[in-house]
Amino acid sequence: MELRELKYFLAVAREESISKAAESLFVTQPNLSRQMQNLEKEIGQQLFIRGSRKISLTQAGQLLRKRAEEIIELYNKTENELNAPITDIGGDVYIGGGESHAMRLIAQAARDVQDEYPAVKIHLFSGDSATVSERLEKGLIDFGIFIEPFDLSKYDYLRLPLTDTWGVLMRKDSPLAKKEYIVPEDLWDKPLIRSRQSMGRNMISDWFRKSADELNIVATGNLLFNMSLLVEEGVGYAVGLEKIINTTGDSNLCFRPLQPKLISHLDIAWKKYQIFSKASEIFLDKLRKYL
Repeated sequence: MELRELKYFLAVAREESISKAAESLFVTQPNLSRQMQNLEKEIGQQLFIRGSRKISLTQAGQLLRKRAEEIIELYNKTENELNAPITDIGGDVYIGGGESHAMRLIAQAARDVQDEYPAVKIHLFSGDSATVSERLEKGLIDFGIFIEPFDLSKYDYLRLPLTDTWGVLMRKDSPLAKKEYIVPEDLWDKPLIRSRQSMGRNMISDWFRKSADELNIVATGNLLFNMSLLVEEGVGYAVGLEKIINTTGDSNLCFRPLQPKLISHLDIAWKKYQIFSKASEIFLDKLRKYL
């Protein structure tokens, strides 16, 4: 497979039409159609379901789309690093992580880097630990922010001097809002919105003293802001981290910590033996000094 073919394939997948994709790529429709047929022959699987009105992807096509997007993203990242000016220090730093107030430390370090090196650009990616780890392994990001417990044995990392407190986000008119803290029994019969940042974590299950199957989990999410909208609409109680959603002033929501208290440390990690771009080296050096 050539890079051009993957770009053509992604255009067809995006436009759901050979003719529209050809127009966006400034190539002829017969040429693009032939390229896609050759790609299917090369892979040995059908990639498209050709309908009367639009083209959709087969299961193999969906997999190729995911991998092609990663390949193009990594290619662009590498090209930017190689083309970074030698005299004027610049380039791109890619950081992934879940929602946490610890990102403010990253933001402060990024500000200091850009004050000194205006040509350095910072790119943030939000996702849960599994997604961030996957992108880190594939070289799509330079650094990952992880909420412990998380297996960091295959990474080099720095522990950030902040911790996250677990608790429950709820409406202010909720009966539990009158409590100073939430104990496991308070939630056993309540509809729960569970953060995927905590799914599969023994720490959370141990706190509940019940398995996920025994709890009334009505929804899950990986971004607490979106989960907070479900809370506002009365869908349930969201278990997540403190200091992410503003619960002051006119907010209809409040946050109550768990009891026994549940605290998570945070780490910024990178692949062992990582060869950093100059911009990433500068960022890590600045962060080390900042910490």
